[in-house]
Formats: sequence, C-alpha cells, structure tokens
Amino acid sequence: MHRPLIGLTLDHESGGENSFSRYPFHAIRENYLTALSHAGALPVCLGYDAPADAMVERLDALVITGGAFDVDPALYNAPPAPETSPRPERTRAEHALLKAALKRDIPILGICGGMQLLAVEAGGTLIQHLPPEAGHEQPNPRHEPGHTVTLVPNTLLASIVGNTTMNVNSAHHQAVHHAGTARISAHAPDGVIEAIELTHARFAIGVQWHPEFSLDPGDQRLYAALVEASR
Repeated sequence: MHRPLIGLTLDHESGGENSFSRYPFHAIRENYLTALSHAGALPVCLGYDAPADAMVERLDALVITGGAFDVDPALYNAPPAPETSPRPERTRAEHALLKAALKRDIPILGICGGMQLLAVEAGGTLIQHLPPEAGHEQPNPRHEPGHTVTLVPNTLLASIVGNTTMNVNSAHHQAVHHAGTARISAHAPDGVIEAIELTHARFAIGVQWHPEFSLDPGDQRLYAALVEASR
C-alpha cells in the first residue's frame, strides 16, 4: 500500500558548548516521526531555508509540530506579554509552509503550537499566558494523561475519534482565545479550546495536546485518518 510522504516542521536551536552541537541545529522529538511511521506514512523533516512551495509540492501532508516557544504575537496584531517567548524565524517558516499546504489543499495536522498557528491563520487570537493554577502544564510526565477533553459533536475530529471524550496530556501555557473562522472541536473541562478544524480545507485539524504519545485510542485514529486522507 502507498505510504504517503508527510513533512514535519522542526525546532531550531542555537547550539553551544553544553548542547547537542556547538553549532546551530534543528531538532524534533523521535515520537513525532514514529507515530507517523506506525500509521503507515513516510515522515520527512523540513528545514527553514528551502522555498515552502517547493517543499509542499513534494508532500502528501503536513504536520506542524509544537515546541518550547510561542507563535509571534505580531501575527495577530498583539504586543508580546512578558511570559511570551516567540521564535519569529520558526514561525515565519511554519506559516509559509501552512499557507502553501492550504493552497494545495493537502491534509494538515497542527500539534500544540501548530494548532495555535492554525487558529491565527483563521483570523483568531491567542491567550498569551494561562495562569499556572489552570493546570495546563501538567506536573506528571507527558506520556501520562493530564486531563480529559470533550469532543464537539458533528465535527470531523469527533467522527475520527468515535467517542465523546479523550484522555490527553497537557504541556502548554498559551491557548486559543478566539478561533476566527475555524470550528472548535474539543474543550478542556475548564473551557479552554483543545481542538479546532478549518472547514474550508479538505483536512486541517489542530489539537492542543500531543497525540504522538498515543495516550488514548483516539490519538492513533487521528494519525490513521491523516494518513488515509493523504493517500
């Protein structure tokens, strides 16, 4: 069976004496790739320097990953809060890839910060800092659940997951405030938006949690649906 080629965005580190390399390097957590491989895809990592249109032209789908950074508030016309840590170079690269993927209408999955970028692209805005007592940066390891989410009926995500709730991990201090033209497809118990989807696209889903850890059967179903939509 055809294994679609799915691109993943990368973090960028400046390097240093006590780092992986003394020189600048890209990085990604292994399970981002293995989750796609196990779902039947061929994952490939995307750098920042090549033209976005040229890269997306070769891809069957795009995954915009998360990381220890924040979407540049300039994209939604807001001044940065003191707690906000943007990486404008990464956001510029991911935004260009997102626009190219939407133009080609290939399937898109946005994870954590990737979901937030999807919301901004849809004209939405972000909460730049959730109070620690909100509990969205769970103290237990990320391979364990942090809370549940409730799926919104009659959404694409709900039809994929096949359940009304999921157990998810939680590792974010920002969240979607207004989803713009995107449809909200899941909430946390405190009302924080946990998933969105772009209804004008063939397949464009963003989730605030990290499904690559496969904590819930719905996570594997989400990857399976992404791969199937990419064939």
